[in-house]
Amino acid sequence: MALASPQADEASALRSVHTSNLPALFDQLQISLIVSTYQAGKAIVVRSDHGTLNTHFRTFAKPMGIAANNTRLTIGGSNTVWEYHNMPAVAQKLEPPGKHDACYIPRRIHVTGDIDIHELAWDAKNELWLVNTRFCCLCTLDPQHSFYPRWRPPFVSAYAPEDRCHLNGLAMVEGRPKYVTALGETDTAGGWRANKARGGILMDIETNEILLRGLSMPHSPRWYQEKLWVLESGEGSLASVDLKRRTWQRVAEVPGFTRGIDFLGSLAFIGLSQVRESAVFSGIPLVERLSERTCGVWVVHIESGQTIGFLRFEAGVQEIFAVQVLQGIRFPELLEWNDERMAHSYVLPDEALAEVVLPTEEQTAKTPAYHFQRGNKLYEQGKLEDAVNAYRQCLELEPNYPDARFNLAIVLGDAELYAEASACMEEVIKAEPERAEAYNSLGYLAGRQREPHKAISYWERAIQLQPNYAQAHFSLGLTLLQTGDYEKGFA
Repeated sequence: MALASPQADEASALRSVHTSNLPALFDQLQISLIVSTYQAGKAIVVRSDHGTLNTHFRTFAKPMGIAANNTRLTIGGSNTVWEYHNMPAVAQKLEPPGKHDACYIPRRIHVTGDIDIHELAWDAKNELWLVNTRFCCLCTLDPQHSFYPRWRPPFVSAYAPEDRCHLNGLAMVEGRPKYVTALGETDTAGGWRANKARGGILMDIETNEILLRGLSMPHSPRWYQEKLWVLESGEGSLASVDLKRRTWQRVAEVPGFTRGIDFLGSLAFIGLSQVRESAVFSGIPLVERLSERTCGVWVVHIESGQTIGFLRFEAGVQEIFAVQVLQGIRFPELLEWNDERMAHSYVLPDEALAEVVLPTEEQTAKTPAYHFQRGNKLYEQGKLEDAVNAYRQCLELEPNYPDARFNLAIVLGDAELYAEASACMEEVIKAEPERAEAYNSLGYLAGRQREPHKAISYWERAIQLQPNYAQAHFSLGLTLLQTGDYEKGFA
C-alpha cells in the first residue's frame, strides 16, 4: 500500500498520511467518517476529495462519544452533549457549489456537569443513552436534570463522582442498550487502576451478568452481523465474543490502543491511539509489545483480520476516542456554532412550511443585508474593488446600515485609498463618537499618510475610550519613538 498526504484544513500541526487506496474505497462505498479526539479537542470529518483524503477539523471541548446517521449527529464531551441536524438545503449553498452533500448544523446543547461522558447511542424510541463514566452508570437526559441515571453495575454500591469501575462502552441490540464494558469490577474511587492490564469486564445489563472477565482495557462493544465484537484496547486488537461459551477470539491485531469502531459490510473502521508513557497505560500488553504506537483510523477486513488501509496522524493528534461511518454521505460539512449561516437556516413543521413565503432572488438582491454580506465575502476573497462596490450598494439602500461604512473604510484602506478611507471613517466617528476601533483605524490611516501627530491624537483617543486596547497602545508607543518622544514612547 502506497502512502499519500491528505488535504488538511489546518496547518501541518495536524498533519496526517493515508494509504493510497482509501480515497477510492470511500468513493466506492459512498461514505465519510466522523472521528473524535479529546486530546486535541477536535471532531474530524474525513472525506474523499479528488483522489486524496480531506481531514476537516472542528473544535470542541474534549469531544468523545459520537452517535451519527444521515439526519442527526450527537457528540458527547466531559460535561456537554452537542446535537446537530443535517440540512441538505444548506449544503447546496456551500462553496464550492455542488460539492457538499450534507451539512450538520447545531440544534441543541445539554450541559450535564462533569460526568466524563464516554460512548453514547440513540435507542429505538429516539432517547439518547450516555455512558456516565464518572458516576459509573448509564443515563439519559431530560430538560429538568443534569442527567437521569438508568442503570449501574450491581457491584457499584452508590452514585458517586469517583470513576469506581471506569464504565466506558455501550452496545445496542435491536435499538435497546444491552452490553457494556468496564475496566474493573471495583467499588472504590479509581479502584480499576490496580488491575487495569487484566481487570476488564463485559456485562449484559438486562441480566446484570458479567459475561467476560480478564479483558485488557476493553472498549467499544458492538453488535454487528448477529455477533458481539469488542476492542481489547490493552492488546491493540479487535475480538469477537462467543456468548454461549463466554470466551473471546482475537480477529485482528493493530499497532495502537484500539478505541472507537464502526462497521460497513465486511470492513471495520477502528480508531487507534498512541497512548502515553504514563501510569494509566503502564504495564498493559500493548506497551510491552510495541515501543512505538500509532494514532489514526485502521480499516480491517473482519473475516481475514487483514488491514485494508489506514489514515495515520503524524502530528497534533495522539488519541482517538470514537469513529463513526456516515453511509451515503461523501462530503459533509459541520458548521460551527458562530457560523453566520446559522442566522438564516430554519427547520419548520411541514404544516408551517407550507405557508412560508420566501423572497425571490431578485427581491433578496435588493436588500442592504444581501450587499453587506456579499461585501464581507468578497473582502475575505481579496476582491477589494468588488467589496467596495458591494458596501456602497448597501449604503445606497440604507445609509445607516450597521458596520457597512466602517467595513467600507477598512477595505478602502487595504486598497491604499487612504484619503478616501479616512473621510469614510470620519463619517463613522460622527455617527458613533465613542467607537474606539474607528479611532484606532484613523490612527493607522493618518500614519500611512505621513501625519504622525494626527495619528498620535487618534490613538490617544482610542485608548481613552478603551484603556486596555493593546493594538492602539503598541501603535502609539512606536509612533512616539519615531517622532523622537522617547520619554512617552518608552512609558
